[in-house]
Amino acid sequence: MKVETAVVLGPGGPVGTAWLAGLAAGLRWEGADLGAADLIVGTSAGAIVGAILASGGDLERLAVLPPPTDPGGGVRTDPERLAEVFATLGDTGLERAEALRRVGRLAITASTGGEDAAIARMRSLVGAAEWPDRPLLIPAVDAETGEAVIWDRHGSASLPEAVAASIAFPATAPPITIDGRRYIDGALRAGTNVDLAADAGVLIVAEPMAHMAGTNGVAADEGVVVRLVPDAGAIEAFGPDITDRAAWEPAYQAGVRQAPDAAKAIGLIFNLGGPNGDPG
Repeated sequence: MKVETAVVLGPGGPVGTAWLAGLAAGLRWEGADLGAADLIVGTSAGAIVGAILASGGDLERLAVLPPPTDPGGGVRTDPERLAEVFATLGDTGLERAEALRRVGRLAITASTGGEDAAIARMRSLVGAAEWPDRPLLIPAVDAETGEAVIWDRHGSASLPEAVAASIAFPATAPPITIDGRRYIDGALRAGTNVDLAADAGVLIVAEPMAHMAGTNGVAADEGVVVRLVPDAGAIEAFGPDITDRAAWEPAYQAGVRQAPDAAKAIGLIFNLGGPNGDPG
């Protein structure tokens, strides 16, 4: 079904989450609320911010990294398995489907803590337990088959479960069990998963990892695309490690700082007319 406006929010670890949150909060201040789009697609880090936007939640809560919901332990990275994951994904001799099945097995056997802690963390970050009425798509990948699933409010996953599954990069967070199947990071499907909104008249794509992973083939079938990516100052604020929680606040502020220019880029589309030449 064709939609007029869609927002696609890509993956990017904790640092990318903070940048997306700051960018979206700043855009709200500028009068450009991404949550008003007809469709929101959020993957991994983007699933967190997308869920907040679609729910009309408070993005400014994320200006400072929220304290862990499990201070005694919980979710953790398994460095040995993580190295195997990257080696597997980088193996050019493997077909993509087989590589996903292998990293899925690594995810299942990794020592990354309990699912309940991961889901509780996402419930806390998102600030909501129920799916919003506004269309929201959250991709994940079956850890055993490598096949993708796109969660929405009509599926069997709760909102925190869907978000927790979408951010569960193998060996950094536990796979999430939904209806007896275990799911891992939605970025393994197709990066930013922009294809899920390619038929939008106006497509706004925010990519925290564009400087590291490229554009993921950002394009709209017949519409207009606005790409929002970290600028040089944001990349410096991120540092070399997108999992570095110490970079959370600088990354958030970098997103806020980019918001006025991003709002101008978005406003230009609507002020000059939509993809069909109609007034925006």
